[in-house]
Amino acid sequence: MNAATLTGKIKAKAALVDPNRYGRSDRSAIGRWFWEIDRVLLLMVAMLIGIGLIAVAAASPAAAQRYSGGSVRFAELHYFYRQIGWIMLSMPVMILISMMPRERARRLSLIGAALFFGLLAIVPIVGPEVNGARRWIAFGVGQVQPSEFLKPFFVIAMAWLLSLGVGERKVPIFILSGVITGMVAVLLMLQPDFGSTIIFVTVWVAMLAIAGLDLRILGGLALAGIVGVILAYFFYPVATVRIDGFLFGEGDNFQVENAMRTLTAGGLFGMGPGGGTRKFGLPEPHTDYIFSVIGEEFGLIACIAIACLYLGIVARVLVKLLDEESSVALLAAAGLAVEFGLQAMINMAVNVQIAPSKGMTLPFISYGGSSMLALSIGMGLLLAFTRRNPYLTRSPYVVKWGGESVYP
Repeated sequence: MNAATLTGKIKAKAALVDPNRYGRSDRSAIGRWFWEIDRVLLLMVAMLIGIGLIAVAAASPAAAQRYSGGSVRFAELHYFYRQIGWIMLSMPVMILISMMPRERARRLSLIGAALFFGLLAIVPIVGPEVNGARRWIAFGVGQVQPSEFLKPFFVIAMAWLLSLGVGERKVPIFILSGVITGMVAVLLMLQPDFGSTIIFVTVWVAMLAIAGLDLRILGGLALAGIVGVILAYFFYPVATVRIDGFLFGEGDNFQVENAMRTLTAGGLFGMGPGGGTRKFGLPEPHTDYIFSVIGEEFGLIACIAIACLYLGIVARVLVKLLDEESSVALLAAAGLAVEFGLQAMINMAVNVQIAPSKGMTLPFISYGGSSMLALSIGMGLLLAFTRRNPYLTRSPYVVKWGGESVYP
């Protein structure tokens, strides 16, 4: 085959991906985003947000009765209306971030990681104390929880750092990532926030495994984690109280016990929207224990469906990454998926009384401004790093089209 014939075949195949043929009359950012985004993943996230609105509406009367004292207009649905406002703010943020090229998303994450790490460092100094913890920074119009925003940015920053050692197994890179994770863990435990500490460390170890760290070292880290929990039990009062309450029933277990009773009160199919009564006895029905409210009003079947939806999101991302060639994208997307799924799993485990209380929200379902905005940033980054042109893997031929590589 001569060069002219080969060139003709390449041009002919390149024509097959003409954007006009697939409804993309221009190469605008919105048009490319629509065709490259994982629309199934986006649909599942939208389903979670819709379920969350229904759940917050169900939990809002109980929360309003406890916290508003009836002094707020439309008090029964006070938190529902506020949640709508947070969603209207957060969803455009998620979409805008998901439209970013990977390189720009990486740079944004590195800046965000540095910023929120700095804020996390000053939380114990300037943060107001709420229920014995300092986790927030007040900014006049509201409060921000730096650890929530640091989670997605930390994952991308670790993905970039660990990618520098992929293939060559550069030990100093792994050690540096461990030092950074350890600093974050110490700052979190000063707040104290033992639950978030577990998430950061677990996600870091999972990313090390994906990056190809030696199994013997991973085994050592697992052993170190067990030793760390034991030491925390003896020398970290917060962990001592939580573990004693979970294992031996000591201390105040009202929250987790009442959550379990509430979750099972509705049976398989629930008591119907607005029919729940036990939710009025929950301390945080719209945030930490919203999963129990769902169980009471919509039944255990609905709870199982929600758990399957979270599992589907994580599985969708991991399967999509099987043929990913970029080490940064692979580590970033996998880390974000693990972090998202782990947070959901911990919240549900607390509600069904198989884990001690952590004070952790259920992603995209629990009420919360900082939580909703931070999760939207994380999901936007996940969508950005899983974007892929669906027509790029159909031929080994590569041509340049508009300054980009195209696989006709």
